Amino acid sequence: MNTYLPKPEIQKLESLFELAAVLGQQKDFQESLRIVAQAAANLLEAESASVMMMNPMTRQTIKTIFRNRKKVQDPIQHKINTHVSGWVVKNRQPFFSEDLQADGRFSKRLFRDLHGVTVHGTPLWAEGLVIGVLVLARRRFPVNDRKKDSYRTTLNMDDPSYLEKFAAVVAPFLRNVQKIQLYFAPPIREDALLQRYAEIGLLGRSKQFIELLHAVESASLCDVRVLLEGKSGTGKERIAYAIHQFSARKKAPFIAIDCGAIPVNIIESELFGHIKGAFTGAISNRNGLIAEADKGTLFMDEIANLPTDIQAKLMRFLQEGQIRPVGCDKIRKVDVRIIAAGSISLRKLVEAGKFREDLYYRLHVYPIQVPSLTERQKDIPILANHFLAEFVTQQNKKAQAFHEEIIDFMQQRQWIGNIRELENFVERLVTLAPATHRILGRSILPKDLLKEFKKVEVILQDRHVTQSLNESIAEFEEGVIRQVLVNNTWNQAKTARQLKISPETLRHKMKKLGIFRGDNR
Repeated sequence: MNTYLPKPEIQKLESLFELAAVLGQQKDFQESLRIVAQAAANLLEAESASVMMMNPMTRQTIKTIFRNRKKVQDPIQHKINTHVSGWVVKNRQPFFSEDLQADGRFSKRLFRDLHGVTVHGTPLWAEGLVIGVLVLARRRFPVNDRKKDSYRTTLNMDDPSYLEKFAAVVAPFLRNVQKIQLYFAPPIREDALLQRYAEIGLLGRSKQFIELLHAVESASLCDVRVLLEGKSGTGKERIAYAIHQFSARKKAPFIAIDCGAIPVNIIESELFGHIKGAFTGAISNRNGLIAEADKGTLFMDEIANLPTDIQAKLMRFLQEGQIRPVGCDKIRKVDVRIIAAGSISLRKLVEAGKFREDLYYRLHVYPIQVPSLTERQKDIPILANHFLAEFVTQQNKKAQAFHEEIIDFMQQRQWIGNIRELENFVERLVTLAPATHRILGRSILPKDLLKEFKKVEVILQDRHVTQSLNESIAEFEEGVIRQVLVNNTWNQAKTARQLKISPETLRHKMKKLGIFRGDNR
């Protein structure tokens, strides 16, 4: 029996301690909200978590909603968050409803479109004031088909006070970082942030990419374990390297390992090392990758591929900070930061019994969701042109740019392999291009890509034809307003004067057209 394994209650208590350690090093308010929402959803296994914070001076609110570990703008979630938060603030007490649709505290018509949604909300207290509200929600589902009235929910109802305990821990940190950001530590300027990470190969300008950089920036300031989750090819190793490079460990080694690429029979030796004679072929002592990364960072990609017995040994290392090489009776103390990654949800693997729950909680200290290339559609031209410059130099070609029709094609195409597939795509086009071509257009596309290109071309033509006059006007108006705002560094009064409209009209149009500072569309 593995006596070192913590019980579920101890796991959650340790998770709270680790969360407190992370929040204690934060100075980015939005990133703190993300961390709190994701941690609450993870610990209580909720589908969505929202944090509504109130400015202590103006009482204006900031709402951050996460669903399945991704930030969302969902009207239904917004409705739940707004009304439940309002009830909590008004009554200054926690809220719980097993079925929000049938809850008598709200109008019968308010949640009539919701079916079987369980909601738990609690106030965030600091200095005797309600500074915000944390709301968790999840749909209930039948235990079995025979008992239609029997439901279960994965919200932790065995301990209804756990969310209040969670809120009591995080609220002072949110209050502190709110004050720090308000008075002392303005966030890094967006252009400086983009330049900082472009220098180590992280490129883009989309809203999703900038949110990712803020998470990476904050993670680099905290010497805790990080879990990167995102589809294959999204650049998780480069992100892990960026976290290491801007951390206090940057002068120590950064070691990367693909847990799915190492044969099962040697993976223990690869990680923990071995001594001479430990097994057939062990002709000398060998340090494992954990020891080689001492004082630095070990990036473990596709960690879900670790065999169960190795998961147990890794868990022991994370708890004790010690390793024992294969065949050796002595232990060695090492100081290594682990950044783990996976292309599928570790939470789902835990639920399926395919990954150790205790190890999952150990790794899930600072989770970062890495967006797919489809979610970063506006970054495709930036990435494509970066790869173009690289491959043109490698192949001694003359190409300088893509024709706009190829750019349109790339932005509409589905990139199942994400950034890695885009890179291969550009390399293929450069290889096929004549040495003297300066603009890469459809003429160089091979048959398979040309066939795909024509299908996308038809879709784009249909889209242009079916766009209404009102849609065209709105699109043009949005572009003009956004550009003038950018030119005036988002000074609304100055922008309104330049556009010859009132500030009230400008604010109305910004709200109607979905223009928000920093969305970088």
